[in-house]
Amino acid sequence: MRIFRVLNNNAVVVIDGPQEKIVMGSGIAFQKKRNDIVPKDRIEKIFVLRETSSEKFQQLLATLPESHIEVAEDIISYAEGYLKAPLSDHIHIALTDHLSFALERLQQGIPIQNKLLSEIRMLYRKEYEIGLWAKERILEKLGVEIPEDEAAHIALHIHTAKMDAPSMGESLKQASILKDFVTEVEILMGKKIEESSIDYQRLITHLRFALNRIETGGQFSPIDEDMLELIKVKYKEAFEISGKTLDFLSKEYEISFPHSEVAYIALHIQRLLK
Repeated sequence: MRIFRVLNNNAVVVIDGPQEKIVMGSGIAFQKKRNDIVPKDRIEKIFVLRETSSEKFQQLLATLPESHIEVAEDIISYAEGYLKAPLSDHIHIALTDHLSFALERLQQGIPIQNKLLSEIRMLYRKEYEIGLWAKERILEKLGVEIPEDEAAHIALHIHTAKMDAPSMGESLKQASILKDFVTEVEILMGKKIEESSIDYQRLITHLRFALNRIETGGQFSPIDEDMLELIKVKYKEAFEISGKTLDFLSKEYEISFPHSEVAYIALHIQRLLK
């Protein structure tokens, strides 16, 4: 392969047959110019992106600090190894662009906040662990300490880059629903829920699966009428909190929950009340 365009010291564009490819590797373009042969022993990654994506990625590689690009690629490589699955090629654009902007803001003293930190940490545990790894990597390579809020932003980018994952918008919507759900339950209970408790995690997991079933049109587990009546009477407060909270979500997000879910979620809330 011969170089068609040098983007930076670590990235070049090559023409391989009818395709334009981006080839990356440490020092791959050092003292190189157009028509020079790409050193095979330096090739680490080869991308074949759609035309519009390729142009965007080339712009990023040519304009963003190389250190930002390198640490973004470190994070992506680690994520693919940790998850044992390839990520969408678009992650190389989305994460690199996001991360560089975030680093610029931090260096300018502008704080980064993520109102969905708790929900992302709970929903996407593996991705959040990757975000924490990225936090340490960025400190090690760039000397910049990012907050956990930014680690959660990175986690969300990694999650939505998985091949079978929902879009960023859908992931954010689900996290927002869960945040509003917990807030409403806390208001009705009159106390803060301990996020590290197993009962909290079970509640969030149950609701998450319920939301996924609604989104995909899946079937809900039915409940015996006698059991429903027993829960309603025995756990009256929890049942009322569950009903009011799900009514709130139904109005706020136009989601329809079956009666059985009121009872099942009431059982989770009862544990929190205890």
